[in-house]
Amino acid sequence: MKKIKIIYWIFTVLLVALMGLGSIPDIMSVPDAVTLFNHLGYPTYLLPFIGIAKLLGVVAILIPGFPRIKEWAYAGFVFDLSGAMYSSISVGDPASGWLLFIFGYILIAGSYIYHHKILKSATSSTSSNKNSLTI
Repeated sequence: MKKIKIIYWIFTVLLVALMGLGSIPDIMSVPDAVTLFNHLGYPTYLLPFIGIAKLLGVVAILIPGFPRIKEWAYAGFVFDLSGAMYSSISVGDPASGWLLFIFGYILIAGSYIYHHKILKSATSSTSSNKNSLTI
């Protein structure tokens, strides 16, 4: 169980860093973020919305409990990353830029998979404790 938790936290901390640090320029509408949005053809008023959504996703992933909201946060990260990758491909950006997207998908998948391994382990230890009490 300890190994699973360590792996979960490695993936999760890296994911939180990627999404959390990526949300700050969006929320503040820094010039580089505005330039990127203009390049992708998006309106700049969307920047703070996406930044705040990423930040809320980070909070949802880090706060214990609330399993349904965590699921939504993981899904939101996949939608955000997929939309960004699709947009990048659509405007003809080079494939060399896809590495960050692939890294992001790996972090999301690793955090999500190990989150569920922890939940499954906790559920099976709880049910085994109940079974030992009833015997």
